[in-house]
Amino acid sequence: MPASISAGFKENNMLFDTHAHYDDERFDEDRDALLASMPENNVGLILNPGCDAETSRKAVSYANRYPFVYAAVGLHPENIEDGWTQALDEIRTLAQSEPRVRAIGEIGLDYYWEKEERARARQQVVFARQMELARELKLPVIVHDRDAHADCMEITRRYPDVIGVYHCYAGHIEMARELLERGYYLSFTGVITFKNAKKAIEVIREVPIERLMVETDSPYMAPEPFRGRRNSSLYIYRMAEKIAEIKGMPVEDVERITTENGRRLFGIV
Repeated sequence: MPASISAGFKENNMLFDTHAHYDDERFDEDRDALLASMPENNVGLILNPGCDAETSRKAVSYANRYPFVYAAVGLHPENIEDGWTQALDEIRTLAQSEPRVRAIGEIGLDYYWEKEERARARQQVVFARQMELARELKLPVIVHDRDAHADCMEITRRYPDVIGVYHCYAGHIEMARELLERGYYLSFTGVITFKNAKKAIEVIREVPIERLMVETDSPYMAPEPFRGRRNSSLYIYRMAEKIAEIKGMPVEDVERITTENGRRLFGIV
């Protein structure tokens, strides 16, 4: 492991990467070795969300192999295909039968790529169905919201008894305040280390540390100074460092509290 990475870790601080996609093909060559190395590199917990039935099964398989990995299962808005009701049945079965499944996700809306109103409407239906599943099974949700803030919030409001996390939070401060009132957490990726992250920094400055979580969204969005590389949980410490800088807190406190927040939301003792 390069010294430039290992130098960022603090002894006896075990971080929680609350969102990483180790099912991605970019990990095919070294997935097992990389995951096996996490505890010795002070990454104590990882939550791997699914994006469709296949990746949800893979997430469960990693969680059953590594004691520090947990899974979420769900249908990402970009992965909604004909026959999605059958895929949702499999998501339900996994969530009910696998004890290491701790959330329904990654679910939500993505209008960045999808411009057609009929397809957007289908995303909304599938999002709502999965919110209903989370309510039924008493599981938190992991929400993906890209360029769909108003519709995401409208659906979120329909389910006041469901809580979760808006991952890779990109909304404005007023939306963040409402989500906090509804019991949600906000999670941030390496984007907060980029020079143009002014809106995210404003949100982090205001949101109580007890409602923040950190994530890599691996293999995407590696933080500075690793931008452009394949991301992994080895870089999660950079998000904690940046939040500590923004809030004027010791980084050790940010690491500890964000890990406690993730444990609380996902029911990890």
